[in-house]
Amino acid sequence: MSAQLLDGKAHAKTLRDELKGAFASYSAQRGVAPTLAVLRIGADEASAGYARALEKTCQGVGAGFQLVELPELITQADAVETLAALNSDDTIHGIMILEPVPNHIDHPALIDLLNPAKDVDGVHPLNAGRLLANRPPFFVPATPAGGLRLLENAGVEFKGKHAVIVGRSDIVGKPMALLLLHRHCTVTITHSRTIDLPGVCRTADILCLAIGRAEMIKGDWVKPGAIVVDFGTTYTDAGLKGDCDQAAVAEVAGMLTPVPGGTGPMTNVLLMENLLRAAQLVA
Repeated sequence: MSAQLLDGKAHAKTLRDELKGAFASYSAQRGVAPTLAVLRIGADEASAGYARALEKTCQGVGAGFQLVELPELITQADAVETLAALNSDDTIHGIMILEPVPNHIDHPALIDLLNPAKDVDGVHPLNAGRLLANRPPFFVPATPAGGLRLLENAGVEFKGKHAVIVGRSDIVGKPMALLLLHRHCTVTITHSRTIDLPGVCRTADILCLAIGRAEMIKGDWVKPGAIVVDFGTTYTDAGLKGDCDQAAVAEVAGMLTPVPGGTGPMTNVLLMENLLRAAQLVA
């Protein structure tokens, strides 16, 4: 068996082209472009690189972009004041707080103060709770939303399938589990302390990997014909790797999101979709 590879790069391009028109229409009607503010605290180079990628993504669809950079030694009170100003700024429709932040900054406290209506990355407890209860409106974190969109685009039937999630993070594993549960899958969440993890993985019709360990999941962990969604992005000497041994898994799985080129390209495009919806909800 050779798995069907789900091309996230191609689908992201299609979505991006559609969003260009939608952003242009909104901007023409409202006289302002939906705008993303990115709050970056400290000098972490990875977050700086991500901010540049977000700016490029915004430019690509016609969204506004505002980078707010705060110094490494800023106080919690000053960071809160900056966030409060973004929360109340009517020209800002979405806000992201980049990680990591300096050790003395209470990141969860900042998240709690984020305006839920501008939380386009779906990290505020109100959005997480609404997702749990399936009570719209809410914003879904862009990475699992992008993975789900690839499955929907491939015509995957969810009802009654057993989905196994490897990883329990608040931004990928848990929301992906809820998205699949709301589509009538039977869902098992696994993690580093799960007993017989390979055996549990082999029961999955849909296997979602978000553990952050390069090539951890082997071919013999996968049920023949299973759908494998690999959210892993680990940089190694051999390049970017996912959480599964792609060559081995591709020989067993029915569908597979490759790394690179699978879920990764979808993430920022789905973030732009969230940004447009945030602007529309307050229009």
